Amino acid sequence: MLQQDVERLVEQVALRLGWGLSLEDLDGLLLAYSSNQSHADRVRVNFLLSKRVAADVSAWQLSHGIATAVRPVAIPANPELGMLGRVCVPLTVRGFRVGYLWVQQEQGEESPAAILRALHSEQGDIAALAAMLLESNTVESGFRRSREREFLAACMGDANAISAVAGWREVQGKGPWHVVTVLQADGLAGGEDPAAARLIHSSAALQATVGVDAALFSGGTETHSVVLFRASPGRAVHAQVLVHYQLELAKRSGRPVHRIILGLSEGFERPRELAEAYAESKVAAQAAAVDSQLGELVDCRSTGVYQVLASAGGGAGAWAEASSTYYRLLLDHDRAGELLPVLELLYDNDGAVQDVATALHLHRSSIYNRLARVRKIIGVDPLKGAARLELHSAMKARRWAGRPRI
Repeated sequence: MLQQDVERLVEQVALRLGWGLSLEDLDGLLLAYSSNQSHADRVRVNFLLSKRVAADVSAWQLSHGIATAVRPVAIPANPELGMLGRVCVPLTVRGFRVGYLWVQQEQGEESPAAILRALHSEQGDIAALAAMLLESNTVESGFRRSREREFLAACMGDANAISAVAGWREVQGKGPWHVVTVLQADGLAGGEDPAAARLIHSSAALQATVGVDAALFSGGTETHSVVLFRASPGRAVHAQVLVHYQLELAKRSGRPVHRIILGLSEGFERPRELAEAYAESKVAAQAAAVDSQLGELVDCRSTGVYQVLASAGGGAGAWAEASSTYYRLLLDHDRAGELLPVLELLYDNDGAVQDVATALHLHRSSIYNRLARVRKIIGVDPLKGAARLELHSAMKARRWAGRPRI
C-alpha cells in the first residue's frame, strides 16, 4: 500500500464531508491530512507542523475514552489548548485497532451532530481506509506473515522450518538462545475473533521488541506471542518487553490489560532444540497464570512440580480430583476455605508458620489450630512424609488443571 493511496482517500472523504480531516496512528503520529480546511485551530496547526499529537492534547482526547471506543466519539472544545470541538473515528479491522480519523468542527459550529450524521454515508471508505492501514502495518506485510508462519512452525518442531529459521540473518550465529512465551493472564485479546487476536498479539510483540537487540524475532498466535531471545542471565530486558507489551496490547485491543506473563525456557545452542525450548516456555507461562506467587517473569526451572504435571499430559487434572484420598477428605470438610490455603502456603514456605500467619493476617495460634483440624480430618500429620507429598502435589495438580490452553 502506497502512502499516496491513503492521502488520496483521506482527501476524497474530506471533500464529500465538507470538514477537514487528519489521520494518525496509535502512537499519535500524523499519517495524512486533508487540505480543505477553512479554519484550522491551534491544535491542528501544531499537529500538522510537528507530525505528532502534543502530550496535553493527547491526554484530553484519551480522557474521553477514544482508546476503548468502537464508534465515533465527540471531543468537546478546550479553549485552554486552543482546540475546537472534533469527532474521533476509531479505525478497527476485526477488532484490531489501527489508528484514528479526526474531523475538526468549524469555528462557530456548536454541535458535532452534523458531522456524526454525515459520517454514516462514509462508512465504506472509512472501512477501506482502516484496511489500508492494516496492510501498511509491518506485522501484516506478506513477507512478515510468511516469516511468522515459518517461525511458529519451527517452534512446533517442523524440521524444514527449523532449518530455514536457523539460516535467517537475525538468528544465524546469534546463539545461545532462549524462547519466551508472552501470555495475557486476564483474558483473551480480540475476544471471540481468532484472526483479530492473532493480529493483536503479533503487533504487540513486534512493537514491544522494537529496539531490543536481544529480541531476535517474534510471532503471534490466537492466545499468546512467542519471542526468540539471545540467552542471557539478566532479566532487565525481559522486564522492559513485558511493560511495553502490556501497553501495546491495551492500545490495540481497546481494553485494560492487568497482567502479562513472560515464560522463559532454558538456554539452548542447537536450532533443533527450538521446539523443546518453546514447550518449556509455555509451561512456565501457564504455571504462572494459575499460581501468581511465581510472578510475571518466570524461568521454567522455577516452576517446580508443574513441569512434572505438564509432562504427564491431560491426566493431571483428573488425578487432582479423583486420586488423592487425603485431598478429597479435606475438600469435603473445608467448606469455608480455611484449611487448604493455610496448608498450601505452609508447603510453599517450607513450613514457616510465622511467614504464613503474616501473609494471611492471622495469629500463629490460628495456624496451629487449623493444622490440628487437618490432622484430625485425615488422621495423619500433613507436614510429614508421604502425606505432605500427596497433598502438595494434589493442590498443584488442581491448579494446573485450570491453566490457560495455549
